[in-house]
Amino acid sequence: MILETARLRLVPMADEHLDGLSAMNSDPAVMRFITGEPESREATLAMIGRVKQRWADWGFSWWSLLEKDSGQIIGAGGVQYLGFNPANPHEIGWRLRADKWGQGYASEAARCMTRFAFEQLQAPLLCAICHPDNRNSSRLMERLGMRYRGQQEWHGMPTSVYDIAREAWLRANSGPGR
Repeated sequence: MILETARLRLVPMADEHLDGLSAMNSDPAVMRFITGEPESREATLAMIGRVKQRWADWGFSWWSLLEKDSGQIIGAGGVQYLGFNPANPHEIGWRLRADKWGQGYASEAARCMTRFAFEQLQAPLLCAICHPDNRNSSRLMERLGMRYRGQQEWHGMPTSVYDIAREAWLRANSGPGR
């Protein structure tokens, strides 16, 4: 499923996105709060394979974020199950190329993916996690209406956990000017 915003096309990750995703994931600045180290091209290719399988299994997963004006991959974002386990709530996540930070792209993509999770998937709860020192992501989670729930370990590291219930999101995002 392709989603669109004013400046972005969210396209399900595919093999042809390898060059753009690998360039982003190999940047130590991008990966600082995600894994702490740059990702190899082979690791990015393996990730694309896992994501394609999740699209097949669940009908949702990670998108490549393509800038409409340039056609370039400027990031990635997704909706998945927290910890990759369907027994857990849905989780939203994102990352951007460093040269696109601070331009509102993460917020634009996150709002689109949140709408998808609540309106299309009917998720009752949406979570987001980030490294405790990643204040930019924490602030975006708060702007989405998410509330800080504390620290938990996910993906083998301590994370700050945020969430928002579908009802709270619907209240905040319905009516005029939506």
